[in-house]
Amino acid sequence: MASKVTTTSQHILDNLGGPENITSMTHCATRLRFQVKDQAAVDQTALDSDPAVLGVVPQGATGMQVVMGGSVANYYQELLKLDGMQGLRDGEGKASGSKDYGGVRGKYSRVDYAFEFLSDTFRPILWALLGASLIITLLVLADTFGLQDFRAPMDEQPDTYVFLHAMWRSVFYFLPIMVGATAARKLGANEWVGAAIPAALLTPEFLALGAAGDTVTVLGLPMVINDYSGQVFPPLIAAVGLFWVEKLLKKIIPEAVQMVFVPFFSLLVMIPATAFLLGPFGIGVGNGISNMLEGINNFSPFILSIVIPLLYPFLVPLGLHWPLNAIMIQNINTLGYDFIQGPMGAWNFACFGLVTGVFILAIRERNKAMRQVSLGGMLAGLLGGISEPSLYGILLRFKKTYFRLLPGCFVGGVVMGIFDIKAYAFVFTSLLTIPAMDPWLGYTIGIAAAFFTSMLLVLFFDYRSDEERKEVKAQLEAANAAEAGETGETGQTGTPAAAAAATNAPATSGAASPATPAATAATGAVAAGTAATSRKILGPGEIAEITAPLQGTAVPLSEVPDPIFAAGKLGPGIAIEPSGNTVVAPADGTVLLVQKSGHAVALRLESGVELLIHVGLDTVQLEGEGFQVHVERKQQVKAGDTLITFDPEFIRSKNLPLITPVVVSNAKKFGSVEGHPNSTADASTSVITVTGKDETA
Repeated sequence: MASKVTTTSQHILDNLGGPENITSMTHCATRLRFQVKDQAAVDQTALDSDPAVLGVVPQGATGMQVVMGGSVANYYQELLKLDGMQGLRDGEGKASGSKDYGGVRGKYSRVDYAFEFLSDTFRPILWALLGASLIITLLVLADTFGLQDFRAPMDEQPDTYVFLHAMWRSVFYFLPIMVGATAARKLGANEWVGAAIPAALLTPEFLALGAAGDTVTVLGLPMVINDYSGQVFPPLIAAVGLFWVEKLLKKIIPEAVQMVFVPFFSLLVMIPATAFLLGPFGIGVGNGISNMLEGINNFSPFILSIVIPLLYPFLVPLGLHWPLNAIMIQNINTLGYDFIQGPMGAWNFACFGLVTGVFILAIRERNKAMRQVSLGGMLAGLLGGISEPSLYGILLRFKKTYFRLLPGCFVGGVVMGIFDIKAYAFVFTSLLTIPAMDPWLGYTIGIAAAFFTSMLLVLFFDYRSDEERKEVKAQLEAANAAEAGETGETGQTGTPAAAAAATNAPATSGAASPATPAATAATGAVAAGTAATSRKILGPGEIAEITAPLQGTAVPLSEVPDPIFAAGKLGPGIAIEPSGNTVVAPADGTVLLVQKSGHAVALRLESGVELLIHVGLDTVQLEGEGFQVHVERKQQVKAGDTLITFDPEFIRSKNLPLITPVVVSNAKKFGSVEGHPNSTADASTSVITVTGKDETA
């Protein structure tokens, strides 16, 4: 049996248009990133239907991001195992031609590509940065309890702590090498040459030339010595230079000897170019941005502390926060501290507070799907400092979330400004990294203020519009009624199949074996006039045909412009674009549920099939206007009995879609449920075929 990861991975691949539509695949801390040939071939609604998928974000003309949360690496590895995907590796295409220089960049606008370049450069390094940030936190705690001085020179610290400092400094000191490799790889240049260029500027031989700021003569030219440890802009710019140098060399050097001479000349050209020109320029760029923000901070830390958390909710969805991450690292290396991370924590914890409020509401509402999404986002945030699961799973899905989020950002930012929070190490802002902030108590008060402000706003005012809340309530009521029907209609417990087995019930009279399909009842699950004396369900291999409960055009359920129905979360079936105004019983059965508003009715047919008929979308907000209900709960109905009548013109005048999902809500009890699109459907047209489950399969 396929695992959940395998099933979801296959679902993602299928709805991206299959392996033939994918040209490259990467992943970051929370997102699978794809380049596709044709974005129109991607079914975003279907992708979003899987509970494991937290969100789908198109990027540029051919980019697709599928947000998976902290377990993204598992899905990435599983996708690589699927048919047609074996040729894909991080950032590479399936065909050798996919790395032709200029091809990747040509898929984006210049602005889109710039941020994609930054994102995919830092993405692989995040794991090392996150691990190092927690080591830093442990050392800061040791400093807090007087076990060592975190900022003291290494020669003044015990050997044990010197070694522990080496464990995190390895990441930040050699960060230019990592950035050089990932940046070159993203551009399509050789990643090891990209790593070797900044590495040359970190060697003992280079450092022996002089101290930072000294000018020495090399090759007869003046060279300014800089400290490149922990720098990010010099290797980024050097990788861009390497891209063009390699491109030129591959045009000049014969293919047979490119392996030897392209890296030789690349190093010969790019290391001096970086040391003399590109490196100092990169340091100047980083210092310029850092000095500008530092100037704002020096003018008013209070203003900066409010602006930063209010900007982040808009920067992160667009991927525009990556430059600020680079500046944080730059600040720590040049100033010894950073003034962005503290205020940024206000945005993160406002986000985590909002999601915690959603989690509490989901428990109250018994909304299992939202409970799972919010719990995952809450844990990823509070323990890992990662906001993407919350952002794409909840914030960008519901209309009023930002009105609950931004007040928390503001309140938290005000507190951060009062305490003038600084970070002395690059860390992910989670509960585990509080000690890395100074003063940590003021930071704790700030994130608590942000967290509880947004959480309480959600609990008091909800995170959805009235329409979204009513629709979710209606869907939950229908689903709960279907579940209740499985145990409450016969006085027995367990599944319908178990109930039928307990009474040794015969096959329904409207069912036929596969060998005699003509015997299936055209009117529904049972033949006309047959009365069931006990609860029944289709036997193995038996078939029930369900006719259209209203006149119109039967279309695939996937065409319903609602992700819950389109994804089959309430069950598989069919959708009908109505041409009439009357909903009838497709077969003899019992009314399980009928909404007072008249927009939905659930039936248990005598075959055991439970059918939900939902007239229109968002029609719950009409509160019954335009609908007339003709039945009540637990009422016995015959095939053709009128259940609901409605006024199509009135509903359309409210700009509400009339497409009507008809779904089998207990489909798991059967072997298969198949919908049949038809240009004309009525009470004589079979639109759904249900087949009994083979218990031996």
